[in-house]
Amino acid sequence: MRLRVLATSALFTLASLVFAASAFASDDGQGLYGETNDKVVAFIGLGLVVGFTLFVILASALQGALDRRKEEKKAAQRRQLAGW
Repeated sequence: MRLRVLATSALFTLASLVFAASAFASDDGQGLYGETNDKVVAFIGLGLVVGFTLFVILASALQGALDRRKEEKKAAQRRQLAGW
């Protein structure tokens, strides 16, 4: 069963790569945006840096909130067991 899943996955991956190569080869290698220059590449890079930074900040805030909630729940359970 695992071998069949692995073979199917490999087949679809290779087929996707084959079709992607032909799609990128059309229109002289230009993507959906068109011809890119240094300004476009710089803005995309800046967007990636800012995006990953925001993701790390938001994920850390979410993890902190979930940890605080978990600790409050554990403290409430300990108080209930102690009879408070």
